[in-house]
Amino acid sequence: MAHDWPRHDMSFLAGQRLRRTRQTAWSRAMVRETELLPRDLIWPLFVIEGQNERTPIRTMPGVERLSIDLMIGAAREARDAGIPALAIFPNTPDHLRSEDGAEAYNANNLMCRTLAAIKDAVPEIGLIADVALDEYSANGQDGLVRDGEILNDETVEAMVKSALVQAAAGADIIAPSDMMDGRVAAIRRALDAEGHEQVQIMSYAAKYASCFYGPFREAVGSGSRLKGDKRTYQMDFANSDEALREIEQDIAEGADSVMIKPGMPYLDVIRRAKDAFNVPLYAYQVSGEYAMIEMAGAAGAINRDAAVLESLWAFKRAGVNGVLTYYALEMARKLTA
Repeated sequence: MAHDWPRHDMSFLAGQRLRRTRQTAWSRAMVRETELLPRDLIWPLFVIEGQNERTPIRTMPGVERLSIDLMIGAAREARDAGIPALAIFPNTPDHLRSEDGAEAYNANNLMCRTLAAIKDAVPEIGLIADVALDEYSANGQDGLVRDGEILNDETVEAMVKSALVQAAAGADIIAPSDMMDGRVAAIRRALDAEGHEQVQIMSYAAKYASCFYGPFREAVGSGSRLKGDKRTYQMDFANSDEALREIEQDIAEGADSVMIKPGMPYLDVIRRAKDAFNVPLYAYQVSGEYAMIEMAGAAGAINRDAAVLESLWAFKRAGVNGVLTYYALEMARKLTA
């Protein structure tokens, strides 16, 4: 039925004024639907050899690679800020990289020494160990290569050995980031068989073949080595149903939590995963996302601090339990200031 009231008369909306709860800060806080707290943040850190060594990452302004002694200091800062866990990524020296990536399962490698040192000095903080071969291989691939083909099962065998030395060194969570089929089940069986039943698996369950990883590859030293691409094992960014199948498979294989990577361009996938599965869910705000915010902020195109906060809240709104972000320490301190 048509109504003939004057267009300026909005009294018919008197019971529907949604702006009422937005008028004051206390009211906005009272009806806020999601929270962002320090415990929601995981801090990715890059480790290098040396003593009191820190090197800047050209494409990630403000992020540095740290030697093990400085990593311990960073772990203490994270603990004191309320951050629950660190995600560790090694920049393996050139002379230790090889076609078979065997340094990945050397019990005295850079990753294992870092895990042991932090666990000894700062036992209160969780340690997430990346498991993939790109940080150890001469070709920058996450898997073993034969005649140009990425080998699935042979790669899984190497990753299992890598996971075992990391767990023995003090990793609380093993995070396979390679996207090989069956690796979660294989790692779970091996961990349990070796007495590491309490070590969790956080699977990179939906990891897309993305251009947003460029700065990360520079940080770990794999980018310039990469031969070919990773599209035969990382996901096609045109797909989201496939991501749900990947997540479902990893949960069935024993993953304790799952991750979607990259983060911001895949908020739709995060939301679908949250709706479909009752499992802890994480997103990685990857290096390219970080670099865009930093460089746009430096250019005056956006308010950098506001963009950081808004982006992290978007992840929580989409449904994640936590976010891996290079802003973790900065934001944890601001959220509790």
